[in-house]
Amino acid sequence: MNKIEHISLWVKDLEKMRTFYSKYFNTKSSDKYVNKNKQFSSYFLNFEGGSRIEIMEMPHIFDVEEISRKYYGYCHLAISVGSRNKVIELTELIRKEGYRVTGEPRETGDGYFESVILDPEGNRIEITI
Repeated sequence: MNKIEHISLWVKDLEKMRTFYSKYFNTKSSDKYVNKNKQFSSYFLNFEGGSRIEIMEMPHIFDVEEISRKYYGYCHLAISVGSRNKVIELTELIRKEGYRVTGEPRETGDGYFESVILDPEGNRIEITI
């Protein structure tokens, strides 16, 4: 059986991103991995059900300019929270705590109920049922 084992994100602030995903999406963090020779650090953030995100930090990683523009490559991460009410509640909590909501909770044309937010570093996240 094939499955996606994990996805990874380069981040500017490893601890801030770990806290964000843990607080809002109930991820459980691995111990911090550090490779001093490469100046590389990472955590695996584990979701219920087995999916994982690896967040990675290292000097000399370049910013994508104009993050709001569309570009080829990864577009967003979709995280299921289980119900319409949870999508709405989590979206409002994230907005209240100062994060950007770029898509209000809604039913999409392809049958999803979702909102779209940006994590602390501008990565798009769809919050879905």
